[in-house]
Amino acid sequence: MTHTIFKLVYFIELVLISVVRRANMRRTRRLTKGEGHSNFLDSLLTYLSGFVNLIPLIYVLTSWLDFANYDLPAWLGWLGAIIFAGSGALIWKTHKDLGRSWTPSVAFRDGLFLITDGIYGYLRHPLHTAHLLWGIAQMLMLHNWIAGFAYLVVTIPRTLVRIRKEEEMMLEKFGDEYRTYKDRTGGLIPKPGPKK
Repeated sequence: MTHTIFKLVYFIELVLISVVRRANMRRTRRLTKGEGHSNFLDSLLTYLSGFVNLIPLIYVLTSWLDFANYDLPAWLGWLGAIIFAGSGALIWKTHKDLGRSWTPSVAFRDGLFLITDGIYGYLRHPLHTAHLLWGIAQMLMLHNWIAGFAYLVVTIPRTLVRIRKEEEMMLEKFGDEYRTYKDRTGGLIPKPGPKK
């Protein structure tokens, strides 16, 4: 019974997060993108990330993967639901603060400036944090060895590759301004202490 409840909660939250993502993608699709910094590995991991999003959908909508189910206490599933909701809120906030500067790949939009306020006053990579939280939430909500872990298995290497490329790109573009910003903000988790 708990598998069914968490499948439903996961599906509802996934739809809500997808609506937020699609709205932002539609808003920024027609804007000119400047020089890109993606490489083959980043592109491959991005496509794999999209593919592994199908695995939990297959699990939620069919019984094909039920052979790989396991049981966890229900409170962990509810914790996962809360983390997933937090991930969705962080995705929304990140897109709101980035506005038209957001791109789906490692690239600059023409006329880009360094954004250091809003969520970016605390984190340099809030979207990556949100995706890692999503992967943790999925693991806690979908008690299945395949569907539960699928997103996290791809998101961790994708995050490591992307952050390295993004940091290089930002240092190249903004130099000392970015170094100063980097010193006062956290990468994936906020730095402790008062915000400077």
